[in-house]
Amino acid sequence: MSIGFCSIVGSARPSGHYRAAETASGRTGVGGASRFGPPGTVWIVKPITLPGIEEYAEAHSTPAAPYLAAVADETRARFEDAEMLVGTLEGRFLELLVYLGRARTVLELGTFTGYSALSMASALPADGHIITCEVDQEHAATAQRHFDSSPFGDRIDLRVGPARDTIGTLSGPFDLVFIDADKESYVDYYEAALPLLSERGLIAADNTLWSGEVLGDGGSDSAVAMRAFNEHVRRDTRVVCVLLTVRDGVTLIRKA
Repeated sequence: MSIGFCSIVGSARPSGHYRAAETASGRTGVGGASRFGPPGTVWIVKPITLPGIEEYAEAHSTPAAPYLAAVADETRARFEDAEMLVGTLEGRFLELLVYLGRARTVLELGTFTGYSALSMASALPADGHIITCEVDQEHAATAQRHFDSSPFGDRIDLRVGPARDTIGTLSGPFDLVFIDADKESYVDYYEAALPLLSERGLIAADNTLWSGEVLGDGGSDSAVAMRAFNEHVRRDTRVVCVLLTVRDGVTLIRKA
């Protein structure tokens, strides 16, 4: 769930709630600020389902392809923010969104190490493409290596830099937009992406349950931002939306 840098796939970051834990060095996101907290903070996913349910669901889903497993293995071995990895369940979910929607153009806000972009690219037609955005140089370099060694590298255009800047250069239309970046900017990303959406396109916003912290009035800055985003979308008469309890919450949005 990184943002700041962009990748486009003919169309994370962990999905889930994150608990702050102090560490020696922080990872940065859009605009150079930490995606989920101040520098020196790492986030750990907390489950929102019954114990064992997510593991059961993953065990009964088609396993990840070797090129995706390679992304996951390296991310977990090298990066302290590996919890931002989308993973098998959500990766398959995104792949099926591309497949079922017959998407040819995809915009992803938040590449991280490339798992989600590769998942979506695998379902694109040969002439489809995805633009994916990532702000962290190290994450972007890791993602690009995995794109280049996969069967779908020619479908993925990785843009490194603040996502807002990249979006400003795009004209669309996009059949799918996946938002998985800094939570405080979700409303801004949504408003920037909606005019670029194709007539029957979808926006998919990740982490919209924020490990259950969206319940109530308190919580972290990211939880507050997620509540604000969820309310913003629900009240927007231009769209129809549904918030799904997939992993850490995924909201699907289409034009009304």
